[in-house]
Amino acid sequence: MAERTSTKKPASSRLPLSRERALSAAIAVADAEGIGALTMRRLAQQLGVEAMSLYHHVANKDDILDGMVDLVFAEIELPSEGSEWKTAMHQRATSARAAMMRHPWAITIMESRSSPGGATLRHHDAVLGSCRRAGFSVQMAAHAFSLIDSYIYGFVVQEVNLPFDDSSDLNEVVDSMMLPFSAEDYPHLVELTTDYILQPGYSYGSEFGYGLALILDALEAAAHG
Repeated sequence: MAERTSTKKPASSRLPLSRERALSAAIAVADAEGIGALTMRRLAQQLGVEAMSLYHHVANKDDILDGMVDLVFAEIELPSEGSEWKTAMHQRATSARAAMMRHPWAITIMESRSSPGGATLRHHDAVLGSCRRAGFSVQMAAHAFSLIDSYIYGFVVQEVNLPFDDSSDLNEVVDSMMLPFSAEDYPHLVELTTDYILQPGYSYGSEFGYGLALILDALEAAAHG
């Protein structure tokens, strides 16, 4: 007897298609393959549907990108109204860094959307509100928002592009980079590498908190100076 071929569809294709499901799938594609891999055809493939079916739930790719960015902003912890300003800003910055590390593709488009969603607007309003409650003028609140976010975004760009992930990778990368050179060629770089970077417990990520603390101290002093 000939073996019967199964006609059962993938479980994903039996789930009702919705905007929320489409955006979640788009994020999954971008997380795994990069934002450049995200097309309507690729998204439809991820969902197990025809590409034309997507247009019942999203207008176009820009609409998808708007929604994806809004979902990333929704992952970021908002400053609470009762928290001390520096504590609130530190928690928000740490949460934002973590969200961007989970979704590195978002770094370049987080502030590029001309149709921001509710989570994006709530996030921005909460950060500004925290600054205003702490006694910052409107102008200083704008300065603080810009400076803190420039630091977060810039740090994460560096962090996600480092050629190593852990201490074992670090040793291998440093050895390969420094092998052709001697201490006489680049004495300060060799000193930094041997006396700091290659010491037990070093993590590039620990630099984030140090720099953030300096920025927050300086902003608080400027706001009340």
